[in-house]
Amino acid sequence: MVAGIILAGGRSTRMGRSKALLRTPDGVTFVGRLIHVLSSGGVDGPLVVGRSDDAELQRAVDSAGARFVVNPAADEGGQLSSLLAGLHKADRPGVRALMVTPVDAPMVTSETVSRLIDVFRQTSASIVRPRYHGRNGHPVIFSRELFDDLRHANPASGAKAVLRAHESAIINVDVEDPGVIADIDTPEDYEKMVT
Repeated sequence: MVAGIILAGGRSTRMGRSKALLRTPDGVTFVGRLIHVLSSGGVDGPLVVGRSDDAELQRAVDSAGARFVVNPAADEGGQLSSLLAGLHKADRPGVRALMVTPVDAPMVTSETVSRLIDVFRQTSASIVRPRYHGRNGHPVIFSRELFDDLRHANPASGAKAVLRAHESAIINVDVEDPGVIADIDTPEDYEKMVT
């Protein structure tokens, strides 16, 4: 099975408000949409990693039927610490891989998620990621064989160091899904998405 982690432990300083709780054009929160997309695409029980003081996010995750994981090192540990907090909870017998996505890339489709999982199952590749018109995006699948590499990655470079170290083993899956490269980081990004 492929487990899933939605990274939502940041403080959204550039946005000025919680990105996880922003609404997509169809009125669903970013986090709610990603929980639905990952689940419908074949991810087994996606987890959402956030801060202990983010009660509003916890309520949103609970109401979407997903599991909230607290990252106690969210502020000082960066994105890698959230990935590792999620990996700690997701890693159990039967989990062959981990699909990871940031909460600020909410517009990926369940068809893309399903396609990435299908490619992983067919190839057992170390890393599977989507590519849209030559640009790499999210979500990314890491196979179980790389879990320890993630655990020992340099916090300064995070999962990118693991991607670089295993670049020759990456399978890039071309998709017609602009959502894989659409990170919403600023109010301007958000305004473009909703208009």
